[in-house]
Amino acid sequence: MSVIMTFRVKGDAKKLERLAAENSDTLTAISERAKEHGAIAHRFYGSDDEIMVLDEWPDPESFNRFFESNRAEIEPMMHEVASGEPVISFWRELETGDAFGWGA
Repeated sequence: MSVIMTFRVKGDAKKLERLAAENSDTLTAISERAKEHGAIAHRFYGSDDEIMVLDEWPDPESFNRFFESNRAEIEPMMHEVASGEPVISFWRELETGDAFGWGA
């Protein structure tokens, strides 16, 4: 069963959107490498003071291998928009019998 990875950090979501628009080729290349490492899905989300990456991966190890091999490119971009240290968590789906949407 796959896992959901959340990467949450205090930061400027609007600045991230501007940075992404200015560096779309770089983000596309990173996304392609994530897919090569097994990434199933990827999204950025933002609030007034926080940025969250929401990914689906086959397992935590696949994400960790991807992140370590791309850290030198990811970290400088995140430092431009982040104002704190990220918190990375892995989540498994719970069997509760009330799932709907997203292909449930």
